[in-house]
Amino acid sequence: MSGAPYMTVRVPLTIRHRPGRKTVVTPVLPGALPLTATRADPALVKALARAFRYQRLLDEGRYGSISEMAAAEEIERGYLGSLLRLTLLAPAIVEALLDGQEQSLSLPRLLEPFPTSWTEQEALFGRGPSPRQGAHQ
Repeated sequence: MSGAPYMTVRVPLTIRHRPGRKTVVTPVLPGALPLTATRADPALVKALARAFRYQRLLDEGRYGSISEMAAAEEIERGYLGSLLRLTLLAPAIVEALLDGQEQSLSLPRLLEPFPTSWTEQEALFGRGPSPRQGAHQ
């Protein structure tokens, strides 16, 4: 073997320290589209992702009940039930949360009971139907 047995790769980046997390900021390359930062609440995004994952596992029959899933996933059954309720949120609300447009809603607020009707949710949380939804559901 000839030459060096290793290679060094340098990637220009900046690490910004924010309360509770670190963010990697990569440079914008010439000709590339700049990334748009989201202001979505990371805890809320994570909770929504988990809720839809847990719902998918139930739908696929991987677990027969919420109690069985809670034991297997090692989380409290009541919390799992509250997370699963997030899958009942109106699509316009979920989209606004993921886009960071809805700053007034927090995870603790969404874990409280809310109506299952999308129209009632939008009235409660102060959002009208999205233009794509129109007035129909």
